Amino acid sequence: MLTATLYLIQSDYSSAEAKLTQLQSLLHSSDSVVLMGDAVLHAHHAALAPILQLYVLDTDASLLSHPEPAQLKVISYSEFADICLAHTRCMTIK
Repeated sequence: MLTATLYLIQSDYSSAEAKLTQLQSLLHSSDSVVLMGDAVLHAHHAALAPILQLYVLDTDASLLSHPEPAQLKVISYSEFADICLAHTRCMTIK
């Protein structure tokens, strides 16, 4: 199991940017972040730049702007479940 934290960002579009700015001081490059729903529209936010494990569910991938961040990976629900099980800490941000 990973000791890094998994952050599930599920904020709506209008509040996601503020939430990511607040999280910036907590995020470490070893953490994993899954952007969900409207939060996908903020995939280029500066707070996410150092995150090496940045994920978007395949069902939300149509919301991505191009070019996608280099570290971003589109994942299936089964891969999402594996990522969740691999972490000992998980925080949901709404």
